[in-house]
Amino acid sequence: MLQHLLHQIGSAGGVARSLLVYWRPGRQSSLQRLYRPFIAPGDIAFDIGAHLGDRSAAFHALGARVIALEPQPELAKWFQRIIRHPTVTLLPLAAGPAPGFADIAISTRNPTLSTLAHGWRDQIGERNESFRKVRWEQQLRVPITTLDQLIDEYGEPSFIKIDVEGYEAEVLAGLSRPVAALSVEFVAGALDVGHACVAQLNGLGDYRFNAIAGEQREFHWPTWQTPEAIGEWFTRQADGLASGDLYACRADHPAVSRPRAR
Repeated sequence: MLQHLLHQIGSAGGVARSLLVYWRPGRQSSLQRLYRPFIAPGDIAFDIGAHLGDRSAAFHALGARVIALEPQPELAKWFQRIIRHPTVTLLPLAAGPAPGFADIAISTRNPTLSTLAHGWRDQIGERNESFRKVRWEQQLRVPITTLDQLIDEYGEPSFIKIDVEGYEAEVLAGLSRPVAALSVEFVAGALDVGHACVAQLNGLGDYRFNAIAGEQREFHWPTWQTPEAIGEWFTRQADGLASGDLYACRADHPAVSRPRAR
């Protein structure tokens, strides 16, 4: 009983901290500005690792039909409390290379940190100081779908956001067609995941890349980079960034030919 109570208290505290980070005033307007080049009214957008729904809310505000995946029941409850709209579909699933089931490891004190990448989980604390105190105390069996299955059921998205703590390349392994644009998270100490994501996308089509540091809203480069340039950047340890998101667009995407001011 005591252990269960402590678990609930820790989880509630973690959710509260995440709500402060992801739903602070002004954040939604900046997210909408960021995603406007990728999402137009009537588009489909996938939010893989939806957590507390901040990105799904931005996609919805831009007029997209949103398909969000969040396998953690506690986070899914909060998502549904915050976002209630018929064009936002929340599925209690994770994404991976093939359909089935897998064990997701959850940090009860930081519930937005959950991972299916068990090797990544075991090593990231030694390689990245910001993860040093993270403990994954809970394990949950979750159903797995693939990006291809989601596309077959809901249609091809104009944008896919993937934030799954080291499992990004495995999620991309479940995609067999070059979608217009997407993002994947990267973290220092596990940049091999970023390399693997670039390789996966390079095998699907002709992509260009950019990056955003941490929770910032400005792209790292004013022009989009080649796969080779991004590979070299990761080899240089991504200019020392602790974490961020790698954005990929097909070479024919309008955002690629429209330079952004830094």
